[in-house]
Amino acid sequence: MRRRERSSDKIEQTLVKAILSSHYPVGSTLPPERELAKTFEVGRPTVREAIQRLEKDGWLTCRKGHSPIINDYWSKGNLTTLVHLLHHHETITEDFIVYLLELRISLTPTYIRDAVAASQAKVVAELAHLERLENEAESYATFDWQLQRSLAALSHNPIYLLILNSFHTFYHEMAVNYFAIEEHRNLSFQFYNDLLAMALLGDAAEAEMVAKNAMEKSLTLWKTRKKVEE
Repeated sequence: MRRRERSSDKIEQTLVKAILSSHYPVGSTLPPERELAKTFEVGRPTVREAIQRLEKDGWLTCRKGHSPIINDYWSKGNLTTLVHLLHHHETITEDFIVYLLELRISLTPTYIRDAVAASQAKVVAELAHLERLENEAESYATFDWQLQRSLAALSHNPIYLLILNSFHTFYHEMAVNYFAIEEHRNLSFQFYNDLLAMALLGDAAEAEMVAKNAMEKSLTLWKTRKKVEE
């Protein structure tokens, strides 16, 4: 059964969106609790609950007797801040996407190496039926997401999967956009086959290098595509 969203949750999400859209710029202050309570048609304790969570997650700095100050969430935030950013992906900039792709270059090859080292046969099984992969964006996006989650889980470090799960909705939408171009699909198909070859050999170190090279080429293609669009 889906949990009913609380009023404080709605307020929290609305304020995060307002911060991300610069309605409340970094360094500015929120309106007083009384004013926010009137705006959202709730009691002040409900507003205070939302503000306390935003402070805990690095969005705000609260001062006794004064309105909360909007923080630079890039320097004050945490993993929960990242989840908020991804939830409001309509506000995400091109620079942010590049940051994520750069993170992927650092993260993905490591859990692929560990997956091959710890569960070689299962990695092979994940890649054994590439001929069934349909040559269209949605199919590639779905396959790539499932593959990444499976490899992260097979690495035996549960934190990899927790991090990856935070990207679910955003990852799929971005992947469909990326895989709409045939050149991108071809690159990934080659990567899957190269990774399968290394998994069959049980060569975890080379699997890591194959993944890193593919991720770097993917980032270059994404940047080139955006320049062409501009």
